[in-house]
Amino acid sequence: MFGEDDIVRSHKGRADLIFNIVVGCFIIILIRLWYLQIYKGDEFYKYSVQNRLRKETVKAPRGMIFSRNNQLLVQNVPRFDAIIVPQYLTNKKETLSKLSKILDMSEKSINSILKKNAYQARYRPVIIKKNISQKEVAVIETENSKMPGVSVQTFIAREYADKEIGSHALGYISEISQSKIRTFRDRDNYDYKLGDFIGQAGIEKNFDLDLRGEDGYQFMEVDARGRMKRLIGGKNLFAGIENKPATPGNNIRLTIDRDMQRTAYESLEGKVGAAVAVDVNTGEILAMVSRPSFDPTEFSRGITRERWNKLSRDEHKPMTDRTIQEHYSPGSTFKTFTAIAALEEKIVTPTQEVSCPPTFRLGRRVFHDWKRNGHGPTDIYKSLRRSVDVYFYKIATKLDIDDLYKYAQQFGFNSKTGVPLPREIPGLLPNKEWKLKKTGEPWQKGETLSCVIGQSYVLATPIQLAMAYATIANGGKLMQPHLIKEIFSSDGTIKKKFSPKVVNTVTVSQDSLEHVKKGLYQVVNHRKGTAWWYRGRGIRMAGKSGTSQVRSMSKKELFSRCVDMPYEDRHHGIFVAFAPFDNPKVAVAAVVEHGCSGSGAAAPVVRNVTETYMKKYEPELYAKYSKEDKEYARKIYLEEKRKKEEAAAKKKLEEESE
Repeated sequence: MFGEDDIVRSHKGRADLIFNIVVGCFIIILIRLWYLQIYKGDEFYKYSVQNRLRKETVKAPRGMIFSRNNQLLVQNVPRFDAIIVPQYLTNKKETLSKLSKILDMSEKSINSILKKNAYQARYRPVIIKKNISQKEVAVIETENSKMPGVSVQTFIAREYADKEIGSHALGYISEISQSKIRTFRDRDNYDYKLGDFIGQAGIEKNFDLDLRGEDGYQFMEVDARGRMKRLIGGKNLFAGIENKPATPGNNIRLTIDRDMQRTAYESLEGKVGAAVAVDVNTGEILAMVSRPSFDPTEFSRGITRERWNKLSRDEHKPMTDRTIQEHYSPGSTFKTFTAIAALEEKIVTPTQEVSCPPTFRLGRRVFHDWKRNGHGPTDIYKSLRRSVDVYFYKIATKLDIDDLYKYAQQFGFNSKTGVPLPREIPGLLPNKEWKLKKTGEPWQKGETLSCVIGQSYVLATPIQLAMAYATIANGGKLMQPHLIKEIFSSDGTIKKKFSPKVVNTVTVSQDSLEHVKKGLYQVVNHRKGTAWWYRGRGIRMAGKSGTSQVRSMSKKELFSRCVDMPYEDRHHGIFVAFAPFDNPKVAVAAVVEHGCSGSGAAAPVVRNVTETYMKKYEPELYAKYSKEDKEYARKIYLEEKRKKEEAAAKKKLEEESE
């Protein structure tokens, strides 16, 4: 028999093992507790705190855009969106029922939006309705406790002060789609997020990274249903949880003059066309408008599919910037450069008269002048003043198309101007090599006759015409047009400053330029000039009108009334000018599609814009010229009155003698 001591000794080994295991477990637990509560205590405390917090992105305000005179053109305004965070959405049926009544939406449509966004993480908010009213905001905030997961998100939207005026130059922003986000990330080397807005056109696009700020974030304490209890500041029981403020984007000051911009836009009222005004010495763009237009604020607030379809399908293409994205046959405005080529190649002298009958025959084809009876003897000045087609037809028989190309391309034709806006097109200036590559056929002399008067293959954008005439005005320097004066931070620090840039200095004699300028002055200020009746007062502009045919026409159609033609067959009207003539400061180009004539349709636009410039920037000169123009007009009136009286007296004498 075993005694008690023997029994104890027999179990002692197992008891020691169990004891050691228990002690070991306690030691492990103590070590783990030390690790969790002391060594990692601060870190896990932070995690536990974050379970009670929700981190929300604070969108950075986009930089604002100002005119050259510091008038605010584009600013940021708050927008309110109704959102649902699926993670906290409980009592779904009851919640959606209440929300549908507040937002005046069906439960089906809300469910559809939630399903459409089901692929994203449940903690990410889903926008149910954008741009909700103040009343809807108030009701949601009041009923928040009864609708877990539903809240109002404040968003900074863009607002464009002048709406449609100049919208093509300013551009617009819109939300990045899921399908495009990778493309934009690769293009800009920037970590865009879903829900970010990006510039899609104009300055908003080309200077997006300058205007874009850096997003911040803030923490808020929430309950188990995700409802906000309070915002978390720096000094509170959640030490170590820091909010990051958003950094605003940089602001941009443009070269645009708001008054000139508005004048150009209003002058094109009821028309389809465009206008550009530039400083001839610096290339600064003072006005840049295209009509019809659109309100870019609609895109920032979230444009509807119906509205987008209406804009994109409109036959007059309101989304197209006609100043740089549409080119036209320049018509007679191109004769100026043919005249320069003819003078430089010694084909004619300035005062040499050329007989100009109503028609000119080349082979079996007859080319008609716009004036049924012709113009008679014509020199270089009259050829521009009266826009004599036959004069230029005769020049074309002696001027090689490659020589015309050589001179005209120096003034910027056939090349993009370099304006800092997207999707600019280069226009077209043909030569022999181009045609051979394009058609496989050699150049024909008859094609030169059409090109010298700005028809046929020749195409130019309004901004190209403005810069070309600015080059004549400043003595031969082709400037690069620019829209930005400077980029500066929210505290006023200048980040970038833009200076004038000479693209090319033309190899044309000053004599040739002066002769052409004299002819352009007569176009507007000579009583028989084609733009005499649209010269205005106090501006002393020199310019050229142009009528751009949209299709070839028979002799009968050529001399019929343009306004009686179907709209789509009417000629485009073009006018380009610079002022003041003695010391040019500004050049303006305008195109009116199907306006029938440059003088009647486009010249008033140019006149109005130029007058706004002179009144604002050259008031003393404007007053002086206005006085002189008034006196001259009175002199003409008295002269005409005297002639009528003399004619009436002569007629009376003849009747009495009979």
